[in-house]
Amino acid sequence: MKVGIAADHAGYQLKQELIPSLQARGHEVTDLGTDSTDPVDYPDIAAALARAVLGSAVERGVLLCGSGVGASVAANKLPGIRAGLCHDSYSAHQGVEHDDMNILVLGARVIGVELARELVRVFLDARFTHEQRHERRLGKIKALEEGNRHAP
Repeated sequence: MKVGIAADHAGYQLKQELIPSLQARGHEVTDLGTDSTDPVDYPDIAAALARAVLGSAVERGVLLCGSGVGASVAANKLPGIRAGLCHDSYSAHQGVEHDDMNILVLGARVIGVELARELVRVFLDARFTHEQRHERRLGKIKALEEGNRHAP
């Protein structure tokens, strides 16, 4: 799978740990920055990854910042992005299976390397179920993104 990965300065070290793990599992990895621990603004990094997902340069994304909260908020501002902040494996796969999550957000100051590897693995292994109830709910999310004040 083509996977994009991006981090702000707080997530840089974790990103560097995850890239070889992704490659070892056969994924084609696109590193969208940052390239050091020098301070950067997480909205810029989140936007770069979100645009790569939306433009189909990558199939899914992994986004890292200190807590994961700011990066998640920023990524979700782009219509079509469904970024989920996860700290447990159930949420990481269920977010894809039920909500068609396309970006996994991790808090680099919240979780360790091994848990991060596990969350990325289950996120990338999961598939959207296309069950009618989940399709219906995604339709309502799309209506919200389009500015429909009456949705749902």
